[in-house]
Amino acid sequence: MAAANNVITLNGIRKVFQADEVETHALSEVHLAVSRGEYVSISGPSGCGKTTLLSILGLLDSASAGSYVLNGHDVAGLGAAQRARIRNAEIGFIFQAFNLIGDLSVQENVELPLTYRGGLGKAERQRRVQESLERVGMAHRMRHYPAQLSGGQQQRVAVARALVGQPAILLADEPTGNLDSRNGEAVMALLDELHRGGATICMVTHDARYAELAQRKVRLFDGRVVDEETFDRLRREDERRMDALIGRRVGAGA
Repeated sequence: MAAANNVITLNGIRKVFQADEVETHALSEVHLAVSRGEYVSISGPSGCGKTTLLSILGLLDSASAGSYVLNGHDVAGLGAAQRARIRNAEIGFIFQAFNLIGDLSVQENVELPLTYRGGLGKAERQRRVQESLERVGMAHRMRHYPAQLSGGQQQRVAVARALVGQPAILLADEPTGNLDSRNGEAVMALLDELHRGGATICMVTHDARYAELAQRKVRLFDGRVVDEETFDRLRREDERRMDALIGRRVGAGA
């Protein structure tokens, strides 16, 4: 994978949370590269560091150590205002909870990220909104409000909002987490369609079925990126420890 074609390059990323005298190592020496046009899933058990990693990728949090280059920008040491500017220009977010604003129409929700950019006139913003909604099949709902839409439709609008700024990468955080299976499958089909159209996607999911749909799968375990074989071994060991703990508790209660 050529570095020049990478949208994301992480080297030696560590994240340590400190509360009083207790240190929690959420990420340990994470190395990750995502190339332009790639579709990557990040999966692993609860508490493995998926959310922390996504927050760092999305410039919502900073690493404790290591380097991060996003679409040619070295972002590891930037201040909050610079990070916000680059985040708005380079990243499209798709959240589990949709995060649409209830008193704004579909059109206004999708247009909102563009209002924080300079140099875009009203006509250009409206053109981009129309184009983004057409890509997700929701242009006919432009005048509706979120409460008038189903969960699947709301997530499609959220995807349109992520696309409207023409970002370098889409970050999807459990995009099917609040949807039933039918709508979840429809959203995954939409992400696959966007990828085939050239979008770069990095998706965090706990659902192994959806992780398998990505072009490349990244496994996290205890804050480390591990290969498939190691991931399966560590997961089996974890399950055995849990089974043993349950067995001891059941035995003690007998």
